[in-house]
Order: sequence, then C-alpha cells, then structure tokens
Amino acid sequence: MSGLDEVVVFLAFAAFAAGFVDAVVGGGGLVQLPALFSSLPQASAASLFGTNKMSSIAGTFFAARRYMRSVRLIRHVLWPSVIAAGLFSWLGAGAVSLLPRAWAQPLVLVLLVAVAVVTLRQRTLGLVHQPTLSVRQEFWFALALGAVLGFYDGFFGPGTGAFLIFIFVRVFGYDFLHASAHSKLINLMTNFGALVFFVPTGEVLLKVGLVMACCNVMGSVVGARTAVRKGSQFVRVFFIGLLAVMIVRMGLTTVEMFR
Repeated sequence: MSGLDEVVVFLAFAAFAAGFVDAVVGGGGLVQLPALFSSLPQASAASLFGTNKMSSIAGTFFAARRYMRSVRLIRHVLWPSVIAAGLFSWLGAGAVSLLPRAWAQPLVLVLLVAVAVVTLRQRTLGLVHQPTLSVRQEFWFALALGAVLGFYDGFFGPGTGAFLIFIFVRVFGYDFLHASAHSKLINLMTNFGALVFFVPTGEVLLKVGLVMACCNVMGSVVGARTAVRKGSQFVRVFFIGLLAVMIVRMGLTTVEMFR
C-alpha cells in the first residue's frame, strides 16, 4: 500500500467516526479536521476546511433524513432557523479573511465551560420533552438562533452542534433527542452555506472529499440509528463527553495562543 493510499484509508476511518459523532450530538469536526491537517500538511487551510464541509454535509444529510422519519419536527421552528443559518453561514465564511479570529477561541471556551456546568448541575435537563415557549416566541428565537450560530459556524465553527443542542434543550424545553434532530437540519444548512462560498473559490479537495463523504454517510447512519434507538439519556451522556473533549482540546490550544 502506497503512502497516499494509507492517508486515504486513515481519512476514511476518521470520516466514519466523525459521521457517527456528528449524528448523535454534533462535533464531528473534532475528529475530522485534525485528521485532515495531520495527513495533508501541504494543503492550504482553506482547502482542508472546504473538504471537511463537503464530507460533513453528506453525512449530516442522511442523519437528518433518519431523524425526520423518527422524530416529530416543529415546522415554525425549523424553517426560520434553517433559512437564516444557510444565509449567515455564507456571510460568515466570507468574513473569514476580513475579521480577526483570535478573539473567538477564548470566548467559545468560556461558553463551553458554562454549558457543561449547567448541564451537569441540572441532571434531568433534556430528558423530558416539554416545550416552554409560545409559537411566536419559538419562531423569533429560532430565527435569531439560525442567524447567530449560522454566522459563527461559517466563520469559526467549533462547538456549533453543542451550542445548538444546548439552546434547544435549555431555552426551548426540548429533550436531547428532539434537540439533536432539529440541530442536524440547521447544521446541514450551515455546511451548505459555507460550501457555496468554498466551492467556487476552488477550496475543496474533490477526490479526497468524495471518499470521506461516503464514509461520513455510513458513520452518520449508524450514529442516528443508535441515538434514536437509545433515546435522550444516551444523547445526554454523549453530549457531556463531547463537551469534556472540546473543553480540554480548546483549553490547550488557547494556552498555546497566549504563550
């Protein structure tokens, strides 16, 4: 097996794992992006980000389809958040070269710690599906959620899935399974919005991206089926585990930034 073949096989396994994680709670980029950067050091950062989005959108699409068959989705929440997410993700991707990104990481780290503390302290949070907002409130909160996290995902990205799920659980009163289902469709549009920016500029490694996309789809299908079968308790535990990994990883990189 040649060196290139070994790289592709490694990235295929990484994409499968990322698809599984993404389908359950989001955060597959924690697996996929480091794998891309370590395996293809000669490629530009923009190309690797674009390839990551190409792989992720394929898996997210199939995970979203699975959730749509198993979980009742709220249309007046879904449509405003999805449309705003796609538009603002495109704007965020376009702003990458215009705005400084260094300030974002420490802020995101603080927010992730806050999310973890609230989730751990409220042990029943997200285990029961009890929507707390009126229809009008849900519409406007969903619109704002899609706009803010859509821009963030296009511009920076880490933690988008975790923030989406937490807001649906804490603000909307959803359980973790319904929160994850709605988050998948919003994340699908944030990936699409960013790709609309990356593809015309040639910032996608097409052959590698197609292989990874196929493996990401397989991981996403397995992950979505597991989440639907095991329910909100499983998603909650997985969510807390993801938060722990993200906090440690982002904490280490933040310390390195300020040395």
